[in-house]
Amino acid sequence: MINVAVFIFGSIVGSFLNVCIYRLPKGRSVIVPGSHCPNCTAAIHWYDNVPILSYIFLGGRARCCKAKISLRYFIVEVLTASAFLILFSVFGLTPKFFAYAIMVSGLIIATFVDFEIQEIPDEVSIGGLAVGLILAVIFPSVLGETARFNSFLNSFLGALAGGGMIYAMGMIGEFAFKKEAMGGGDVKLLAMIGAFIGWKLTILTFFLAPVFGSVVGIILKIRYGKDVIPYGPYLSLAAVCSIFFGERIINLLTYGVY
Repeated sequence: MINVAVFIFGSIVGSFLNVCIYRLPKGRSVIVPGSHCPNCTAAIHWYDNVPILSYIFLGGRARCCKAKISLRYFIVEVLTASAFLILFSVFGLTPKFFAYAIMVSGLIIATFVDFEIQEIPDEVSIGGLAVGLILAVIFPSVLGETARFNSFLNSFLGALAGGGMIYAMGMIGEFAFKKEAMGGGDVKLLAMIGAFIGWKLTILTFFLAPVFGSVVGIILKIRYGKDVIPYGPYLSLAAVCSIFFGERIINLLTYGVY
C-alpha cells in the first residue's frame, strides 16, 4: 500500500515539475496563476489535472480547446513517480530517500529544459546547491557521515569538485576547439549534484557522463550533423547511476570487489 502512496506522491510532484519545466524558462512564477491551458489560457479544472490519468482519459487533448497536449507532461509524471518508487524501494523512508527525491526532481527539470532550450535554470542549480548543503548539515547520514561538520565538508567539497572539474573541462575544450565547449549551466548543475552526493560520487559522475553523452553525440553527429548537444541530461543520468551503483563501482575500481 505504501508503494502505491509513494507512486501517487511522485506523480503529483511530477505534475508540479511540468509546471516548472514550462514556466521557468519564460521567467514566470510557478505558483501563480493556477494551472491553465497553454494554448487558450482557460483554467484547468481539478478533474482534468489528475497526474497521468487525465492525459489518458483526455486522449492527449485539452478539454477546453481540443489542442494537443505535449506527451512530455505524461512522460514527466510517469518518470517522476517511477523514480520515487525506485528510490523508496532502495532507501526506504530515510533521509536519503527524501534528499535524493529532491535532487532527482531538480535533475528532471534540468534535463527537459536543457533538451528544449540548451539552458539550465539557476533556480534548479543554484537553489539545489543551497538545499544540498543545508540537508548535509541537517541529515549527515545522507552523505554517510555521523558528524554534521564532516557531512557539510563532504557536501562542500562535492560542489567544489563538481563545478571545478566541469569548468576546467570547458576551458580545455575552448582552448582546443576555439569555441565554447561547456556552458555555465553545466558547471552549476554538477556543483549542485556534488552538494547532494559528496566529492567521491561527484568525481565518478564526472567520468560517467561522457560515456552516456558520447554515444548520443555520435548518433546525432552521424544522423543530423549536430556538433553541440545539451550536456545536462547526461550529467543527470550519471548522477542517478552514481547514487544507485556508485559505491559498488568505486569498490570495484579500488579493490576489485563489486
